[in-house]
Amino acid sequence: MREIVRYAAWLAIVIAMFLLVAQPVGHSARFNLSVIVIVILAAIMLLKLDGFWRHVFLALASVVILQYAYWRTTSTLPPVEDLYSFIPGIILYAAEMYCILMLGISLFVVADPIDRPRAPQLDDDESPNVDVFIPTYNEDREILALTVAAAKAMDYPADKFTVYLLDDGGTDQKRNSDDPVAAAKATERATILKDLCSDLGAVYMTRAENVHAKAGNLNAALWRTHADLVVVFDADHAPERNFLRETVGHFLEDERLFLVQTPHFFSNPDPIERNLGTFGRMPSENEMFYGKIQKGLDRWNASFFCGSAAVLRREALEEVGGFSGITITEDCETALELHARGWNSLYVEKPLISGLQPETFASFVGQRSRWCQGMVQILMLKNPLFKRGLSLPQRLSYISSSLFWFFPFVRAVFFVAPLLFILFDMKIFVASFEDFFAYTIMYLIVGEMVRTYLYGSVRWPWISEIYEYVQSVYLFQAIVSVLMKPRSPTFKVTAKGVSLKHDRLSELSLPYFIIFGILSFTLFVAAYRYNTEPEISSLLLIVGAWNWMNLMIAGCALGVVTERSQDLSGVELPLRTTVELQFGETVLRGAVTEASAQGAKLIPAQGSARNLRKGEYGRLQLLSVSSNLLVTSLPVSIAGATPGEDGAISLRFDPEPHHFPIIAELLMHDMSVVREQRALRQRPKSIIAGSLRILRWAITCPLAAIGVALGGKPDDKVEPQRLKPLAGAALAAAPVRHREAGE
Repeated sequence: MREIVRYAAWLAIVIAMFLLVAQPVGHSARFNLSVIVIVILAAIMLLKLDGFWRHVFLALASVVILQYAYWRTTSTLPPVEDLYSFIPGIILYAAEMYCILMLGISLFVVADPIDRPRAPQLDDDESPNVDVFIPTYNEDREILALTVAAAKAMDYPADKFTVYLLDDGGTDQKRNSDDPVAAAKATERATILKDLCSDLGAVYMTRAENVHAKAGNLNAALWRTHADLVVVFDADHAPERNFLRETVGHFLEDERLFLVQTPHFFSNPDPIERNLGTFGRMPSENEMFYGKIQKGLDRWNASFFCGSAAVLRREALEEVGGFSGITITEDCETALELHARGWNSLYVEKPLISGLQPETFASFVGQRSRWCQGMVQILMLKNPLFKRGLSLPQRLSYISSSLFWFFPFVRAVFFVAPLLFILFDMKIFVASFEDFFAYTIMYLIVGEMVRTYLYGSVRWPWISEIYEYVQSVYLFQAIVSVLMKPRSPTFKVTAKGVSLKHDRLSELSLPYFIIFGILSFTLFVAAYRYNTEPEISSLLLIVGAWNWMNLMIAGCALGVVTERSQDLSGVELPLRTTVELQFGETVLRGAVTEASAQGAKLIPAQGSARNLRKGEYGRLQLLSVSSNLLVTSLPVSIAGATPGEDGAISLRFDPEPHHFPIIAELLMHDMSVVREQRALRQRPKSIIAGSLRILRWAITCPLAAIGVALGGKPDDKVEPQRLKPLAGAALAAAPVRHREAGE
């Protein structure tokens, strides 16, 4: 009954707002209404009101948004008789209506986010059995060693959980390949990983054939194991020691709970963060999804499986025949099937794992192409709107996540639109300057206020535009391929662990230079026409500003595809861990403040490091080590000392597999410092500060890209991915904001 009342209230509000915006009044009245709304929204934001006021904010903002949509529909379309302008005008209109539709759905999704209490803490005798699955395909031994060791070190009764390494790179099919080189490589890999599992106390498992990619790998293990719960960690996702304590208890509260999902936290920058120098200072891209959107989805029992860092109930998986593998996003597809059968999900908004992001721009685009194609497959093959068993909020939640990935089409339209007017004199948007200001400018201001109110702490101004733009050039073709052949995409593992010796241009960079050139030329033409055609100067000013905004984003993108050198150190985390260093008779106590699988930074607590020589060997020992570690100390060498008051010492590790338990204990025993730093960087950035940053990048990034193009060297450690850009044109940012949601 409560759900029916809620739906009726939403419907009544929608009807009331529609009747309000449909009233026949002039642009002055509309402008005054928008100003009143903006003042109220600003007051709510300044006073940091939430709860009931959150709904007031969204309702008032919706009035201005619907007002723009109504005006845009009834007053701005070119005449049908003028097909030269009408056809592109309708396409632009459709793109804007898509944005408004997605904005409306996303506002519903995040209107009432939920914060879950901590999971009940279980006694050992009531803790259910757990199987931990770590699927792998081609990841390096060192990456796998840390993940397996961290999983084995989790705080849970030792006789109630088992860690399985699921090796899809050493299957019977691969080891018996007709290609002797491939067969030898697969056989060698299987031998190495068997020894690794033996050293770390995990179970090595493979299968006969590589069918259905990751879903098939997980299912092969699912049918050969028996624990009540299944935990999935990607090969590069090392869990915190208390991962199971923070998740498993929820399953005893709800017998219909099939999923507890936790956020994905990454210890290394993605290519955009690294190349633009924002890592560690600005909220990461995924924090918007995991910090805001998943909590909104959780309110509607629609939080979905994200492929890793999750616990699932075996009974539920067996009911639907295991992990779904029709699409290449087996995680979301599996959740969709289980939600449709009446199972429940739950989201814990606490980072409990540390993983790796793709290091190169080509790998990043390849990863996003897979996500994009998989979500479009779900829309086409298992359309959530018509999926039996889902509630209306669940349908809207899933359709929101699927439709979002059509943003490349919108970006294409918004790129082409100003070019059509400036270069070809197409009148695709019919409006006076006064109407444009009263409706469009007010709409853009309110849209920015909504973004700031809902997502400002996790997404700074213009950052979504950069991320979507750099992806759109290649995702456009990926979407078209799925629309043509929905079952054609195949699962491709994202490359991880790539080092770049020096700055270089990405092998995918050429289209972005072409885009920048087109936009620069168009801006020059707009300036020329502004000075020579005064009768349309006001329109040229508006459209030229639009093109200039696109040019700024395109300039930033040249910085993204100019890849900066990096020496890969894998998972690298900030810490606060007390250790002892022993060098012969010398014992030095201190605190490790940063560490990775390759080394650490130590701040001595007492004494001096002056007598320690570079290259000198010793042993590192934690002062509090888990009882199930295979070793209690780790061989280290001095990599150098940092001048300054703290006397920091750089330590280098050269670990063997049996050393990884203590490295896992050092890195993953407590991620509280990571969570503290994550919370500190989640602060809003004003539109002025964000715009100034974008302007600086727009100026400096093209200069840096040209410099690397003229003097750079190819990196011999990077294998290019064969991806097809959008033919004939590229994509850029738009003056109309659209959905700021799911990744």
